[in-house]
Amino acid sequence: MHFSSVPTVDVTSVPADAVLLDVREDDEWAAGHIADAVHVPMMQLPQRLNYEPGPLTPERPIVVVCKMGARSGQVTAWLRHQGYDAANLTGGMLAWARAGKPMETAGEAPPRVI
Repeated sequence: MHFSSVPTVDVTSVPADAVLLDVREDDEWAAGHIADAVHVPMMQLPQRLNYEPGPLTPERPIVVVCKMGARSGQVTAWLRHQGYDAANLTGGMLAWARAGKPMETAGEAPPRVI
């Protein structure tokens, strides 16, 4: 499955019961992320699902997030191939920030998308 053909969800229609999965790298996450999102960098996801899936289960809808939507599109395609109910967040964190949606940061600086 090519990642451009995966289901997408707009920032204004993220399901309330969805797990937000942020697949960006640690520095991107630290600069600014969605509150309550689960952070698993893209390359660590297969191992994480095998050993410590937490809320990432095939039964719960997952909305995958990266900066713009390319990495999360690839992850969404992979998750769907594994049997998960996953959708890609259209426009990624840039769209989230543009929409004025709440973000938090790991440091003192205001949250931002890098």
